[in-house]
Amino acid sequence: MENRFSELFIRQAMKFFKDAVDQVREINAKYANPHLKTSKAVKISLLLLRVYLILLVGILFFKFYTVVVK
Repeated sequence: MENRFSELFIRQAMKFFKDAVDQVREINAKYANPHLKTSKAVKISLLLLRVYLILLVGILFFKFYTVVVK
């Protein structure tokens, strides 16, 4: 009885994750090509924001490292 329950649970969990992955792939395929044209200024701004975010995450990790080590 327990074996059948675990098999059913595993089957349902695998089906759930397969459906979730399929939905993500469908959404990614839908938005693979941008619908808007961006100017050079917008692209530069987005690049600077990305660099700023990476810098902030780096500072956060550095602070975490210094607190844990000391």
